[in-house]
Order: sequence, then structure tokens, then C-alpha cells
Amino acid sequence: MKKTLSFLLLLFSAAAFSQSTYIHCGKLIDTQNGKVLTKKTIVVSGNTISSVRDGYLNPTNSNDKVIDLKSKTVMPGWIDMHVHVEGDPGPTKYLESFTLNEADVAFNAQGIARRTLMAGFTTVRDLGGKGVNVSLRNAINRGTVVGPRIYTSEKSLATTGGHADPTNGRNKELMGDPGPKEGVVNSIEDARKAVRQRYKNGADWIKITATGGVLSMAKSGSNPQFFEEEIAAIVEVAKDYGMKVAAHAHGDEGMQRAIKAGVKTIEHGTEMSPETMELMKKHNAFYVPTISAGKYVAQQAAIPNFYPEIIVPKALAIGPKIQDTFGRAYKAGVPIAFGTDAGVFPHGENAKEFIFMTEAGMPVMKALQSATVTNAELLDMKDKLGVLTAGYLADIIATDEDPTQNINTVENVVFVMKDGVVYKE
Repeated sequence: MKKTLSFLLLLFSAAAFSQSTYIHCGKLIDTQNGKVLTKKTIVVSGNTISSVRDGYLNPTNSNDKVIDLKSKTVMPGWIDMHVHVEGDPGPTKYLESFTLNEADVAFNAQGIARRTLMAGFTTVRDLGGKGVNVSLRNAINRGTVVGPRIYTSEKSLATTGGHADPTNGRNKELMGDPGPKEGVVNSIEDARKAVRQRYKNGADWIKITATGGVLSMAKSGSNPQFFEEEIAAIVEVAKDYGMKVAAHAHGDEGMQRAIKAGVKTIEHGTEMSPETMELMKKHNAFYVPTISAGKYVAQQAAIPNFYPEIIVPKALAIGPKIQDTFGRAYKAGVPIAFGTDAGVFPHGENAKEFIFMTEAGMPVMKALQSATVTNAELLDMKDKLGVLTAGYLADIIATDEDPTQNINTVENVVFVMKDGVVYKE
């Protein structure tokens, strides 16, 4: 009797474990080949796609589930290569480093993570925070928090007074002299130590601020802020530790130094010259445009007291240029990776970037591919993410309409599955 009961329990467990989900897709975007397919069934087992079949197949196993998306357009979950999950924008932002505890930041970040996932972004690359981004990544991976898969750079690297120097704008008593532990670099030795510290702290990527920036409490938004040999040391050590390097850069000289030193992605790229575009193609460096952030800061800078006074002229000068730079870079054949800089603008609105990219001349399918297959490759996940096919992780989203016919539909994602779990239906 005991043997029979054990056998039945074993059968029941096996049946439950083998439960599959059949997703009926009216349209399916094949990001690998750049095509829109019709009447497909995606079969998901566990956290993986087991097959994609023609027509609307019904399961034979009574434990299996059917999800009807026959009236929707289904595609891989999007990947945003530039977010900051630790906060949202606002006029109190610059006080928060003094008023919020790390626990406050962590609680806020949980809501941001959920909002990002519900917008269709199943994977993000976080490019700079205080370390909560690492803890949030780990909590999501453990399943204790709902959010996108996170790859993070932990704390960005800067020079003294540079864009990511955490003490910019403080009085002398509070300013101190931060160094590699805090992500501030002033020599090749500092550079090496700062990278190793990021690795120790749990980073997946390294981010440097190769030029000045808009939202830092410093005068210049575009001056070069690292020597090329310092960047080369950062890239070399990062490679030893299995990491790639991203570079925030608005000014052209800083971009050129970063590209020549081996940086993999250039963020923003506002004042990118034709010569720099050619350098990017030569070195296979990718441009992450963040048009959404540029438009948002230019808009908000017109509101009195939204930003500190030192930031306003930079926002008005740099923000409006990014979309035009992106259009020229795309036409020149520069490799493009989708990224928004969410956190500079409100999280959850990331998909607006697709609209801005297509306005500047990029075909919709190319924009979707930049947020799927291109970004999956940059994350060394090209065999797991970015495509809906057998063996890939079940990161699946859907919109009411076909974005290749109406790009505005990307702002209303109606279905989200990540790792085989439905979060929005």
C-alpha cells in the first residue's frame, strides 16, 4: 500500500512539474529575422520556451494552461540598457541623499522594479547607484521581489569633481576626498582599485563618466574627465574580472578617448562627430542614445526650481540635441543598443524611446531588434534572451496592436511573462 501511494505521489509530482503553458499568438514578432509572423503557438515549460509551432495548438494534458493572445502582437521581453533603479526624478532629488536612508531607497526601488516590468521590460542594465541596485538584483533573482532581471554597474566611476563624484555641490566640511572605494579615480592605480572594488561589491558591468554630465552639481556638461590611459586600465581590469565597460559621454573628445581605450557602449553621445561615429564602427562600440532623458531634462528645465540653478543651462543646451545625434548616427551605420536613462525621467515610461527612435528615422523593426537581440548579445545572453524560439528563457510580452503598424502601441503592454511566470495578463 505504501509503495502504491508513493508511486502515485511521484506520478502526481511529475505531472505537476511537467505542466506547460500554450500561448496562442495572433501575431508574433520574429526579432531574429525581422519578420511579423501570424497564428503561432508558444509552448512554455518551466522558465523556458520548449517550442514555437504553427497554428493554434491545444494541449492534450489536462494540467496544461492556455493563454489566448489571438488578438494581440507577441514579442520577446524588452531589454533597456540604461536605467537607474534607485530613484525617480523630482525637485527634491538633490536633498534625498541627505534625507533618505538606504532602506528608504530600497523600498522605493521595489516599486520602480515592478513598474518597469509591467511596462514590458523584462531585463535592464542599471548604470549607477549606491549599491541598493545590487541588493535589488539579488532579491529579484531569489524571487522575493517582483522586477526585471538586472545587470548592474553598482556605483559609477568618476574623477574628482567629475559627473559621478558623489560629493559634488557639498560644502567643504561634507565634501571630503573620496577615492576608489567611493568610485573616484585620479590615476591608473586608482582605476584598477576602483574596478576591483566594484567587483567585490557585486557589479556585473563597469560604468565610467568619461565627460561632464547634465544632472551633476558641476559646471561643465561635456568636458573630458578621464585620461585615455586611465580608461584603458579600467577596461583591462574589467576584462580580467569578466566585465565590460560603459561610458557616459556627452562631449566628443571624451567619447574618442573612451572608444580608443576599449569601452563597449557610449551612453548619450550628444556631441558625437562624424569622426567619432567612424571610430565606433571601427571598434564595434555601441551607441545607447537615451533620447527620452534628453527630451525630459530640456522640458523640466523650463520649470522654475525643478533643477538646481547650475543644471538648467546644461539641460537646455544638451537635452534637445540627442534625438538629432541619434538620427545621424543611425544613418552613418553606428551600432545601436536600446537604452533610455529611466530614472532621469519617470520609470515605466521607457517604451517612449521606441517612438523617439522611429521619429529620427530608424525603422520600427530595427528599434525592436535593438531592444532584444542586440542587447541580449551585449549582455552575453544571445542564446537565452531576445528571441522567441525553443531553448530560450520565457520572457514574453504582448501589445494590443502590431507596433510595426502603430508604434504608439508600445506604451500599452497588456501581457508580461518573465522566466515563465505571468505577471500581467
